[in-house]
Amino acid sequence: MTTIPVLDWSQRATDPDGFAAALGAACRDPGFFLLAGHPVPADVIDRTFAQARAFFALPEFEKAPLGILRNPHNRGWAAEGTERLDRDSGAVDRKQAFNVGLDLAANDPRVLAAEPFRGVNVWPDALPAFRDATLAYYGAAWQLGVAVMRVIARDLALPDTFFDGHFDAPLATLRLLSYPPATGAQGEIGAGAHTDYGAITLLLTDGEPGLQVRPRGEDWTDVPHVPGAFVVNIGDCLMRWSNDTYVSTPHRVLPPARARQSIAFFLDPNPDSVIEALPGTGDARYPPVTGADYLRSRLDATYEPEPAR
Repeated sequence: MTTIPVLDWSQRATDPDGFAAALGAACRDPGFFLLAGHPVPADVIDRTFAQARAFFALPEFEKAPLGILRNPHNRGWAAEGTERLDRDSGAVDRKQAFNVGLDLAANDPRVLAAEPFRGVNVWPDALPAFRDATLAYYGAAWQLGVAVMRVIARDLALPDTFFDGHFDAPLATLRLLSYPPATGAQGEIGAGAHTDYGAITLLLTDGEPGLQVRPRGEDWTDVPHVPGAFVVNIGDCLMRWSNDTYVSTPHRVLPPARARQSIAFFLDPNPDSVIEALPGTGDARYPPVTGADYLRSRLDATYEPEPAR
């Protein structure tokens, strides 16, 4: 059975080539690793978990105006029953979520021009500290994500800063997630089997079990919990970009025994970035596509349409 490696971010400073090689090996197979010793402050993490708990505890009438199905920019609240990540089984995910994107003002030229996914964030009026907490987390995770992409560039024999220009105004999403306790119903799932859409995902959980991965040729296996460490995985966009050098591995969340909370940061590239086979990866297996077009194709397959009113 594949072991998901634990990497220590501090090795990047002392042995950058060795760290890049270890990270690259994890990206090739199993497509997941745990990242300890990272620079995201513990107080930023704790505040965001606290605000997420407070938000999901709000009554539905407070959350409904922020509904993601009303928002064309992938922002806001996803109610339980609005997503089905596993299209093959047809099972509806049993979770709530809240999405925060790149924070733009209403008069930002990109917003006024109605560029893809360029909109303003939405915020719960009942939680005045929510905005500052989540944006601090977004900024710290974004910075770490770009740094991880520099390690990936090194592993792929590219200049360390190769990806920097693709992530300076990214379609990155901070997603707060809440899973209720299992009911024992037949076919129940927290989050259906899927692969992520973007370049990399940085995930923190509260330690409640449930996350499983299915490496190539193997059965489902639990992802271990290392307190304070990010679970990092490769998304389909980077698998495509690397011309299948890296692997995007299916994963799912089983219905937890107790309420479960996690925070995911999905690092997608800039909307106009062209995703095509990287230098040195051989003949292209996929046609070029922009970051915005690729994200739209994936989101359209995820959400159930909002019921008629």
